[in-house]
Amino acid sequence: MKPTKWRHKGEADKDPLHYTACGLDDVYLLSGYEVEKTSEGEGISIKKLELLHKAIGCSLVKEKKVLSGKELRFLRKQMDLSQAELGALVGLTSQQVARWEKGESEISGAADVVLRLLYIEHAGGTINMRDLVERLNEMDSSIEEKFFFEKTAQGWKSKAA
Repeated sequence: MKPTKWRHKGEADKDPLHYTACGLDDVYLLSGYEVEKTSEGEGISIKKLELLHKAIGCSLVKEKKVLSGKELRFLRKQMDLSQAELGALVGLTSQQVARWEKGESEISGAADVVLRLLYIEHAGGTINMRDLVERLNEMDSSIEEKFFFEKTAQGWKSKAA
């Protein structure tokens, strides 16, 4: 299903841009980007990239029940942690973090919650741990879900497909 076009104030209608440069397969931009012609061919310019990555991370930790290995890697890299550092923070080895990122094993419940809380703290947010856990328990376990982001006057925001 192709999402409808979204118009950002001051921007012409754009088709969703499949944004894979972040290392994730399911992120689409509805605005906040420009396609530019360069001597090397077409290039993409994204407005406020760091804020986009922060919005992606916040959506992952608050809106996705099951994190894929690529999503876990994205969050770890956004926090500027090595596999060993993340492993130490959740009480496991770097090899276990590597197995999660390769999709060889699922992240355990407690480690999943700690990872999410670490990211929320990193992003400068606050959240009630109990509320987060209850919300995650209530969610459907959809692994394959597309995330759409739009650039607004208040910054990058996730948007329903």
